[in-house]
Amino acid sequence: MFKRLLIVIVFSLVVFGGLFGTKVLQIQTAMANRQAPPPPLVAVTEVRQETWRPSISAVGSLTASAGIDISKEVAGTVKAYHFQSGSRVKRGQLLIELDSSTDEADLDRLKAAQWLAQVKFDRSKQLIGKKMTSQSEYDESQALLQGAKASVVLQEALLEKKNIKAPFDGRLGIRQVSIGQYLPVGTSIVSLDSLDIIYADFSVPERVLSRLAVDQQVAVKVQAYPDVLFEGVVIAITPSVDIGTRSIGVRAELKNPDEKLQPGMFAYIDVLMPDEQEVLTLPDTAITFNPYGEYVYIVESSDAGHKIVYRQVETGSTRDGRVEIKKGLSAGERVVAAGQVKLRNDMMVQIDTKPAPSERESQQ
Repeated sequence: MFKRLLIVIVFSLVVFGGLFGTKVLQIQTAMANRQAPPPPLVAVTEVRQETWRPSISAVGSLTASAGIDISKEVAGTVKAYHFQSGSRVKRGQLLIELDSSTDEADLDRLKAAQWLAQVKFDRSKQLIGKKMTSQSEYDESQALLQGAKASVVLQEALLEKKNIKAPFDGRLGIRQVSIGQYLPVGTSIVSLDSLDIIYADFSVPERVLSRLAVDQQVAVKVQAYPDVLFEGVVIAITPSVDIGTRSIGVRAELKNPDEKLQPGMFAYIDVLMPDEQEVLTLPDTAITFNPYGEYVYIVESSDAGHKIVYRQVETGSTRDGRVEIKKGLSAGERVVAAGQVKLRNDMMVQIDTKPAPSERESQQ
């Protein structure tokens, strides 16, 4: 029994040993015949020297130079309106008429009272000249006349408030009232914004206060027109620093003749410095980040091929998809522009003959 078990064990070891040895031989043969993969293909760009104008970047909101919600000071019923939603209006243009029939009747009554007061005063004036009336009666008739005139002026002012007019040139919003609607005092009728001049309001850190000044040029971009650059000037800087954010409020003025800019828009703002400077730049896609900072892959070429080398850099401001390189590179050095995830230091690569993806559109 023991001899049979031993034979089975020996036979099993021989069979499994043979299978294992065959498999190992197949793996070694496959590895010996396997060719190494070709070096990865990478897009390359050169460090470029450009002339940049230094700027302070910020974000903010656009505000109309004059913007109100037109409302009314007196209650009344809408008799007629003389504008369309979204239309342009001139200063003094009639917008809304309220029903004024009762007020006009009151005005006629007050004018009649004024006429009677005028007659009594004229008569008293003649009589006092002839010493036929007392001074007190003359003074009383004069006071009654002045009161009657004041009542007429007051009623005329009330009637004028029944006609609501545009206080300045601008563009109207959407009408909020209808004919026949009763409007309590203070009811909003329509918004009015002056759009010929637009303000850009934004905040900057207190550390840049020494670089700010009134009349500095600004460049503004908005999401609605990403390819359009709007120019303006700084017109005001707050005299104090916000204690909560340690920031300074700034207002810039932009001309807006075609009314592309609208109040409430989100704006990207660059406050331009007066002097230009030479900087080294790369596409922002060439910069790689790790816990120790920012770095790039430099391409070193030799007879053996192209090798990439890791190098730490210090970056500065960004503009139109390019980033300023403050330290670590020289003009003309070639850098991997895309595909860094698959790379490692001292790796051999192939260089793509096409421009880097971020530079292809500019070369078309």
